Amino acid sequence: MRPRITIAALLLGASFLALASKAETLQELIARAESARVEDRPALYVEIAEHQLKSADELYMAGKVDEARTAVQGVVTYSEKAHDAAIQSGKRVKNTEIGFRKMAVKLRDIKRSLNFDDQAPVEAAADRLESLRTELLSHMFGKGK
Repeated sequence: MRPRITIAALLLGASFLALASKAETLQELIARAESARVEDRPALYVEIAEHQLKSADELYMAGKVDEARTAVQGVVTYSEKAHDAAIQSGKRVKNTEIGFRKMAVKLRDIKRSLNFDDQAPVEAAADRLESLRTELLSHMFGKGK
């Protein structure tokens, strides 16, 4: 009975270490995305944009509107990079489109929780993601296909 507990404790400890080593900072993730192969960039850029979106949501909840706006702009910037990399490589286009759709929905949810004066940048970001998403859909199912 004792060896099972020891083994379980070791496995649990190893899994915590694995999770800790996988948790990259945003800057490390950005550096990895910039140096990655073109076909790997869309997924990395979407991950960065999702991280920025989570930060924006948390910052808006904390009342840090200016920092949240910067994070929202980061969502748009890295979504545009993901779009460009997906179009250029022709890889992970569908997954990138799905990521944009989910982020646009989240942005609209965030917008509804904000004061009227703070809603415009979030709405503009959601609209931009929808535009990028539409371009990806056109690329996947357009006349050239």
